[in-house]
Amino acid sequence: MAEQTSAGQTRQGPPPQGPRIKPLMVGGVVFAVCMMAIVGAYQVFVGMGALMEDNFYTRANDYPYDLNINVWGWVHLFSGLVILAAAFTVFKGKTWARVVGITVAALSAMENFFFTPYYPIWSIIIIAFDVLVIWSLASYGHAQAHKVYGAP
Repeated sequence: MAEQTSAGQTRQGPPPQGPRIKPLMVGGVVFAVCMMAIVGAYQVFVGMGALMEDNFYTRANDYPYDLNINVWGWVHLFSGLVILAAAFTVFKGKTWARVVGITVAALSAMENFFFTPYYPIWSIIIIAFDVLVIWSLASYGHAQAHKVYGAP
């Protein structure tokens, strides 16, 4: 809005307020992408380890989800590659990319829950990372993505 001053000049008012960007939200997305990259790389390494050496993981006794180690290797390798691909799409600022990121993080958490008897400590750590990724991506809004990335 223009406002007239005593000298006959016009002065512009403050610019219209856009969506307010909270540093925690933007930092949360950067954190989520970094964690997704770490989780994806971990899944790829676990999958490659299982495929290269059959005796790398000890078999759990009387475990209902006791799959062949090669099957676990392929599952981890495939999911790791999908998680890595999803991590790089989240920076596009699109809603579908965040939905994909949340979905693959939830599937990764479930996969590591079933893999807990083979690697208990690492599985729990990866599940915690996945929960943080889900929280970070769910709390990041479209208005912030539009302002930061210029996304439509």
